[in-house]
Amino acid sequence: MTDSSSAGAARQRAGRTLRWPLAAPTLIVWATLFAVPVALLILFSFGRIDPSTYKVSFGWTFSNYSKLLEPVYASMLVRSLLIAVASAFICLLVGFPTAYFISRCQGRLQQLLLLAVIIPFWVSFIVRTYAWVSLLRNGGPVEALLRGLHIGSGALDILYTPGSVMVGMVVNYLPLMILPLFVALERVDPSLEFAAADLGTPPRRVLTRVVLPLSVPGVVAGVVLVAIPAAGEYVVPAILGGGKTSMFGNVIFDQFTKTGNYPFGAALAVVFIAFLMLALVLARVAIGSREDVV
Repeated sequence: MTDSSSAGAARQRAGRTLRWPLAAPTLIVWATLFAVPVALLILFSFGRIDPSTYKVSFGWTFSNYSKLLEPVYASMLVRSLLIAVASAFICLLVGFPTAYFISRCQGRLQQLLLLAVIIPFWVSFIVRTYAWVSLLRNGGPVEALLRGLHIGSGALDILYTPGSVMVGMVVNYLPLMILPLFVALERVDPSLEFAAADLGTPPRRVLTRVVLPLSVPGVVAGVVLVAIPAAGEYVVPAILGGGKTSMFGNVIFDQFTKTGNYPFGAALAVVFIAFLMLALVLARVAIGSREDVV
């Protein structure tokens, strides 16, 4: 007994000794690519800029953060969050039945369908977004389709609107919703659905009482994977918004590259990162509470 206890204690000491050397590469990468840049953003966010020389001085002022309360920036943040949430919701509505269908397919058919979901990632994000400019322009295929369905008349002016930005968000981020949903739904044993149906449960209640509760981790993961990058999106609003539908990412970009106001741009970025981290924490709490229930 004493020898086994000594061996166990020796293994624990060896594990503690090796822990930090093994974690060092990951910690170095994390510090270099995340911790240091964020620390620099926080440092710059408390600085001042000289309008005549564009030189930054650090006086630990909160004026950059108080400027965020101005209606133009507050409304831009709210608009970005609303577009991101709406895009994630539409992706969920489209992606859930798609992922459910793929999860219930078998063999080569399932592999082909998964390949069809992944194929868009083989094309550049910018190329895919620019392709929708031709599709959504006046006289384009989308307008012709809507006219064929007797929806609207004349020039519909779809392009360069909030609607075109949401279309770009949905088509670009939809695979990020389908894949985690597929993983979660594939783990749901079909026999549970058959058992519920045998007990006289209507199909709608089977979906809401059996399938949906068991797929909550996939739903949360999909919403996070879509909403977080969509909220800070720059490319889609710049291309499909045409400068008329800017989002928070565009405002941050303009502060750094056009106006040269690094302190205010850093404050915008810090506040936005705080919002995204809060969303990630809430998502993790939701998944954890669901796992505790299950």
